[in-house]
Parts: sequence; C-alpha cells; structure tokens
Amino acid sequence: MRRIAIGVLAMLLLVVLARPGLTQSTLGPGPKVTVSVLAHPIPTHPQYSKLDLPFFRETLVQRSQGRFEFKTSTWTEMSITGYEIVRMTRQGQVDIGNAPLTYIAQDVPVLDAADLAGLNPTVEQARKVFDALTPIVNKDLERIGVRIIGSNPYPAQIVFCRKPVKDLADLKGRKVRTFGPTLNDLMSAVGATPVSLAYAETYTALERGVVDCAITGSGSGNAAKWYEVTTHQYTLPLSWASSGYFANLSWWNKLAPDARRFLEDSFKELTDKQWQFGGVEFTQDGIDCNSNRPSCKIGSPAKDSPMIEVKATDADKALLRKVLAESVLPAWVKRCGSRCGDVYNEVVAPISGVKYVAR
Repeated sequence: MRRIAIGVLAMLLLVVLARPGLTQSTLGPGPKVTVSVLAHPIPTHPQYSKLDLPFFRETLVQRSQGRFEFKTSTWTEMSITGYEIVRMTRQGQVDIGNAPLTYIAQDVPVLDAADLAGLNPTVEQARKVFDALTPIVNKDLERIGVRIIGSNPYPAQIVFCRKPVKDLADLKGRKVRTFGPTLNDLMSAVGATPVSLAYAETYTALERGVVDCAITGSGSGNAAKWYEVTTHQYTLPLSWASSGYFANLSWWNKLAPDARRFLEDSFKELTDKQWQFGGVEFTQDGIDCNSNRPSCKIGSPAKDSPMIEVKATDADKALLRKVLAESVLPAWVKRCGSRCGDVYNEVVAPISGVKYVAR
C-alpha cells in the first residue's frame, strides 16, 4: 500500500510540474530580456489594469527570476487609436502589440473572418473560431513581419443609445458609432448610418449628439463612463472585438529558445484568463454596472444615471443571422477576395453553421 501511495504521489507531482504556469519558474539564468508591450485602449480598462499589468510587471518578472522585464502601456498613453498596432509592431517600435483583429484587417483582410459582425452569438464560439483561424492568419501575418502569440476578446459588443431603442431594426435612421468594416456592413443593412470613431473620441460624440448610438463592449463602455451620456443598452452581442497579441517576428525569432518557450507558455496562460475574464465575467458585469445593479463587482456602478437594459428577442437573433449570411459575409468576401470565402467555408462555417454563398 505504501508503494502504491508513493507511486500516486509521484504521478501527481509529475502532473503538477507539467503545468505551464508552474514550469515557467524553472527558467534558468541567461541574458536579461526587456519587452515592450502596447495593449488595450485606456489604463483604467480592467482587462489591462487587473490582468495584463500585474501579469507582466509582477507575475512574469517573479517567475523568470528577474530575467524578464516588461514595459507596458495603453493606446491613450501612447496617443494612438489602436489601428496602428501592427505597423508599429512590424517596424519594431514595440515588441508586442495588442488590438482587435478588425482594426488591422486593412493590412491583412482575412483577419476579419474571426469576428465578423453577427458571426459569434457566444464567446465560446468566438474563441473556437479564433483558435481555428490562427495558424492560417499567422502565415499571412508572418509575410509582413508579425505573428499572433496570444489572444483576448473584449466584452460582448453591444449598442449604447442616447434615446430608447426597442430592437435591432429600431436602429434604422440612427447614426451609430462603429469600428471596422463588417460592423459598418451590419449597420447599413439594418438602415442605420455607420460612423467610424476611435474609442477615445466616442464619449464626446455621444455627449454632443454627433452620433445617436455607439457600439463597444458592455464593460468597455462602462470603463469609459458611457452611461453618463447614454440611457439604453441593447445587449445583443454583435461581435467580441476578438484581439491578438502580435509579436515582432524578427525580435521573436532572435529570442533564446528557453526565453521564447517561457513567453509562449505565459501567453497561453494569459489567453485563457483573458477569454474567461473579458468574454464571460466582464460582459455581464458591464451590463450590471451600467444598470447600477448590486451584482456590479468589476466596473463602476452607474449610480447617478443607471441605464435601461433592452434584451434581444429570438426575432432579433434570427435577423442578425440573416444579415450575416446575406449582407455581411458577401460584402467582406468582395473586399477580401475569393480566397477569403474559401477559408471561411473551410474553417469557420463548420463552427458557425452559416456558409458563405457567392451572390
């Protein structure tokens, strides 16, 4: 019995030591590596302040026994909008940059396949699609000098409005802040006027009535205090702002093998945390905080101006799926080219259940 017990303990020890989050602490001595990371819109965004910031500046520094040092910053701190991330990363201005795929689809159009407007009704599906596409899009990205080494969603991208909104069709005739071409396609298809605005510019645009409504994550809008300038939140997930952590390929390939493995394991761990926190926990918390509910724990409760939540009906969900198939997908393939339609049908359609049909 004693031998069996010892054997079981030994097996358990091997399992524990095999976990990536723990094996990283065994990183041996070597040259110090300083890594610049540019990620997330604003310093107060919880996915930065509660996850990225302590993970890079504290956890990984300790695990690497001081061999790694991270210099982190956000878009607003660097006076950028996020659309420049891949170009800055490929030019070596930062080692690792993070931004939604749709922000940089102008450089690599196939990236939009992961988070087309209306594609992913749940964050679980959004991750399946992202993971399935990563090997393919990395081949395209590596041609321009970057690669995806991790990912995150933002909370469900919902609609914040200055006046009451009943459903998706009720956006007809309104000016709606968007980001990325497929959200533009979606808004146009339901009769709204899409207005492309940077996240940091949207609060003022809503306040002044430049736009009637705006799309962003439930928790992201809360972090930027959009509840002060809007009254209704329509909580149908239109997308997830699925994002990548992009590494400069030349820098990445020059890392010592053990240092690169350390970062690979670290970003796998951060990716898992980000999808759980950003996509699941932060989505509902954002809605709750915007409505000033007691269940608000992560964000800021809208005590003085609680919003009204408008939930999606089955008819709304059916309309969104219809618009995806008939408007969003064809418009994207037209911009992206026939190869993108083939990639979508081969990789994404088996997950989404919506096939691209040439029109």
